[in-house]
Amino acid sequence: MASDPAAPAPDPAPASQDSASQDPASQDPASQNPMHMLRSRSYLVLLVFGAIVGVPVAVIAYYYLKLVALSQKYFFTTLPGELGFHGQPPWWPVPVVAVGGVLVALTLHYLPGTGGHHPAEGFKTGGKITARDLPAIVLASLATLIFGAVLGPEAPLIAIGGGVAALIVHLVKKDAPAQAVLVIGAAGSFAALSTLLVNPLVGAFLLLEAAGIGGGMISVVLAPGLLAAGIGALIFVGLDQLTGFGTFSLAIPHIPAATTPTGGEFLWAVGIGLAAAVVGTAIRRVGLQLQPIVGRRPALLPVLGLAIGGLAAIFEGVTGKGTHQVLFSGQNELPALIQQAGTWSVGALLLVVACKSLAYGFSLSGFRGGPTFPGMFIGAAGGIALSHLPGLPLIDGVGIGVGAMLVVMLGGLPLTAVLLTIVFLASDATDLISVVIVAVVVAWVASAHLSRWLPAVSPAPDPTAVPAPRAAAADAAAADRSAHAQKGAGAGP
Repeated sequence: MASDPAAPAPDPAPASQDSASQDPASQDPASQNPMHMLRSRSYLVLLVFGAIVGVPVAVIAYYYLKLVALSQKYFFTTLPGELGFHGQPPWWPVPVVAVGGVLVALTLHYLPGTGGHHPAEGFKTGGKITARDLPAIVLASLATLIFGAVLGPEAPLIAIGGGVAALIVHLVKKDAPAQAVLVIGAAGSFAALSTLLVNPLVGAFLLLEAAGIGGGMISVVLAPGLLAAGIGALIFVGLDQLTGFGTFSLAIPHIPAATTPTGGEFLWAVGIGLAAAVVGTAIRRVGLQLQPIVGRRPALLPVLGLAIGGLAAIFEGVTGKGTHQVLFSGQNELPALIQQAGTWSVGALLLVVACKSLAYGFSLSGFRGGPTFPGMFIGAAGGIALSHLPGLPLIDGVGIGVGAMLVVMLGGLPLTAVLLTIVFLASDATDLISVVIVAVVVAWVASAHLSRWLPAVSPAPDPTAVPAPRAAAADAAAADRSAHAQKGAGAGP
């Protein structure tokens, strides 16, 4: 009796299926039963490995951030004095940021990999980071952060944490399943990010929303990372006690108290949300417009460095507030900006928003770093400036501005934008959360409508994909065979 061609072929390797079913953690999480995977021995191994990975990743993240802080202080504070200047000259950032541009360009040209993701495209996670990619990621991000480009450390930390974790897995077990490497790599990214954001739950929320993980596997996939983040946070605190370097707290102490929101403040939240959508989209447009040009000509990075340094010099020359307000990510300057808001004039606030926004857009084009903190600084400065108008208390303006700019510059992620803002203004969280949510949602929806104004981003080439001409030829050949088959079937009785 002839076999039915439509019937499924017998499984030639039932043993391999049995083996796979005994190792759920090595398979695609989306195809697994969460409880089955949670109870498996291999998943317990993943949890233990996640805890172990959190230790070296936290140590590396700690000293990475410390190196950035010390180097920034040396190049912008100590070195001018060593060269005979009485303090930092206003023009000092111009050559310094240009040197950073030279170093980033050389790194991208000579080292393998892309040096990390393009920050103009928003906050992104995922993608396999290998040991081969790490030197370019580390060097490009250090050159960006140390020499004053307007980007933050969160994206490099995610990539470094994931790459180090994946490297450790391969060193321990060269033939580790690809899915296990992916989960532990995510745990490393999780641990590294949580050292910066202080609270492991914030890191969990950020990666969860950015990765777009759904279904019942959310907790199962993220649990190794949560464990790695908890261990990493413990290591971070321990290193502070051993070294006395201090920690990198995100929450700002000693800020004005917020009051119960009024109807006027909700209207302000809507207005600031719309304004943030326009400003943030304009900044991203600058970065995305320049990104392909800089990608083809990395030698333009020093020119952009000159422009960034020039903007900082102009701001210092006009206001005397210091070039550091325009340079760097802004995370270290935020507490003083809010606590000393009374010493800033509206003109100075508007000028720092304008200069930092332009410098931010230039930095997004080709430097390597994260897009989170500059947006927070610009949002806070804008909120403080608007608080001089009736109906908007200072701290409410800060919270609304930070949340609204965050969601635009992250390329979405509204839940994360709210959570980060509330952690940032922790002492006023209860009173501010409602107006922050309104501003974030308005900015998110408005920026989605404005996104058509942004240049299209070409997807990264997939080395495993069939080249377009071949794919087209294959499709044509398949269509031709199908047509012949149908013709032959029609010729029969």
